[in-house]
Amino acid sequence: MRRLREIAGRTPAQRERYVDLLRAVAITMVVLGHWLIAVIDHDGDGGLRGHSALEELVSARPGTWLFQVMPLFFLVGGYANAASLDSHRRRGGDAGAWLRDRSGRLIRPTTVLLVLLAAAALLARLLGAGPTQVRNVIWYATVPLWFLSAYLFVVLLAPIMYALHRRFGLAVPAVLLVLVALGDVARLLGPERLSYGNYLFGWLAMHQVGFAWRTGDLPMRPRVGVPLLVVGLAALPLLTVLGPYPTSMINQPGERIQNMSPPSLALLALATAQLGLIMLCRAPAERWLRRPGPWTAVVGMNAVVLTIFLWHLTAVILLAGALDALGVLPTPPVGSTAWWLWRIPWLILLAVMLTVLVAAFGRIELRGSRRPSVRPRWLPAPLCRTLDRPLPRLLLLVLAIAAIVVGLFSNNAAPKSGEYLFGLPTGALVAYLCGAALLRLLRSVPG
Repeated sequence: MRRLREIAGRTPAQRERYVDLLRAVAITMVVLGHWLIAVIDHDGDGGLRGHSALEELVSARPGTWLFQVMPLFFLVGGYANAASLDSHRRRGGDAGAWLRDRSGRLIRPTTVLLVLLAAAALLARLLGAGPTQVRNVIWYATVPLWFLSAYLFVVLLAPIMYALHRRFGLAVPAVLLVLVALGDVARLLGPERLSYGNYLFGWLAMHQVGFAWRTGDLPMRPRVGVPLLVVGLAALPLLTVLGPYPTSMINQPGERIQNMSPPSLALLALATAQLGLIMLCRAPAERWLRRPGPWTAVVGMNAVVLTIFLWHLTAVILLAGALDALGVLPTPPVGSTAWWLWRIPWLILLAVMLTVLVAAFGRIELRGSRRPSVRPRWLPAPLCRTLDRPLPRLLLLVLAIAAIVVGLFSNNAAPKSGEYLFGLPTGALVAYLCGAALLRLLRSVPG
């Protein structure tokens, strides 16, 4: 704790502390939202099964407007990536070196999670667990990885998109917004494959807004925030209640169109309202963050924010499994008074479980951004000379990140009830591990 206070005390005066607060708030809302709607009960054979409470609580789906904060991650990611690119280039670095270093903190904790889950799945299979049951558990634990696949792809494009922002400013997110609208029209009228670009355009739009915040092209002031908040809140019911979009901002089975996969105009309307609210709250939040206590708490959460994100659904699995093994897992009907009352101890127990997981794995994230200080001795000299060259290094870097993205996305796109030896598609696991190994190799060669 003393070390944390020292780090917080050394914060530069010019740092935009509000960005860190937004990241901490966003991860808190994601975790609470997932924990609140998680339903764990038993199937006909007495085995554990899980599903979303929103499948039954249809009237509660507008509550996702409060908890759907993924656009915030891309907003603050855009700001942070712009600041990092500016700093890196002032030191004389190139885009390849920035991509290599920026990815380190993301990949190492993710690799640990995937390797441990694959090992646990293999052990469960050897002990006689059914392949479908194992896949369901691993699929649920790896749900957060869809975000990393999208975010890593956005990071890969960040140097190019930042250059476009420097040249065209807010025209870039405006064009991306039009592309999202055209993709939605394709989803509604067909063919749906024409909307697949929205997986990229929607998140890039919010990332570009983060660029604009960093460079000052978008004034973060109440006079700008009020109309954004009004427009966003007015558009949401028009698009969801009167329009063709579902009220839920997370995917629900059976809907004609989804708001998250890929991002829709309705989700961007919510993002617009959130952006307006952020502008309204910025000044008082900045004053609050000048106090040592709140700022130290924000610094501490940001230090392990990825660990929290990666492991918060594994906490659900471990807690439900432990309670079921002890014979004390409550399974009241969803939406009943008993079910709502159970949410209180459920959240408390999950917070304890997640705290234990963060204590065990948080240090991996803290070390994840550090590059090896010594080049591995086993690397042949000719290979080192090749990797020292900018173009081969950049091409291999792009290949590594692409393999990681493909591996993560393939796992989430695969059926949740498939039969896989490691609980996730072998090809997806191999692609990810090869990409992570290549990235590790590139990070060991300074260039």
